[in-house]
Amino acid sequence: MARTCTKWCGLGAADFFYTVMGISFTLLAGMGLGAVLGVRRIPAFLISTGTAICGGSAIAAVGPITHASDEEMAVSLGTVFVLNSVALLIFPAIGAALKLTQSQFGLWAALAIHDTSSVVGAAAKYGTGALAIATTVKLARALWIVPLALATAAARHAKAKIPWPWFIALFCLAAVCNTYLPWHGYGLVVRVAKIGLTATLFLIGSGISVATVKQVGHRPLLLGILLWALVSVGSLWLILAGWSGL
Repeated sequence: MARTCTKWCGLGAADFFYTVMGISFTLLAGMGLGAVLGVRRIPAFLISTGTAICGGSAIAAVGPITHASDEEMAVSLGTVFVLNSVALLIFPAIGAALKLTQSQFGLWAALAIHDTSSVVGAAAKYGTGALAIATTVKLARALWIVPLALATAAARHAKAKIPWPWFIALFCLAAVCNTYLPWHGYGLVVRVAKIGLTATLFLIGSGISVATVKQVGHRPLLLGILLWALVSVGSLWLILAGWSGL
């Protein structure tokens, strides 16, 4: 974990550029697809934001700034959660079929799966190496919740409280403690964390039903699927071509 945190803190200018370009492309593509499909601007923006950065966390941060209604928030979150559930099932199988390495799968999962919990779940199933890389890259991308929320507030001339993704700071704190504070109880903490993750993923899955899909509606769901497919296939192609940026 310490090596993971060190690698994360050592991201270079090229990685920063690739991250900005990837997020910008996803947002623009999502808004373009939303216009073509006739999806309202706010849910299209929220779905695009969730796909570009960090799923439900990003939607929850940006939604109040856009003055999204409860229905628009429910539609956007429902779309993301449905696709998260699908990703948990199919990504490890696809990775195994394509014979992706641990690093390739970890990077792909972090780029193409929406929520951090689902990224961790899929990567953990694939292997410890994939898990380390997926966690690092996803948490680094999650930091972009803050600048995107600030940019959204500035564009809408809104005064809003910008939430800070504290789970990232806790991740680094855990890495530091594991490295510099000798304690034999870390194994127990890891086991408890795995149980907590399993419970979280179960609760996410139990919230998905036919009623949820009906509530989302076919157009926002189609937007989410098309944008997700574009990001998934595009990022996988770049990874297989040898690209290693974020």
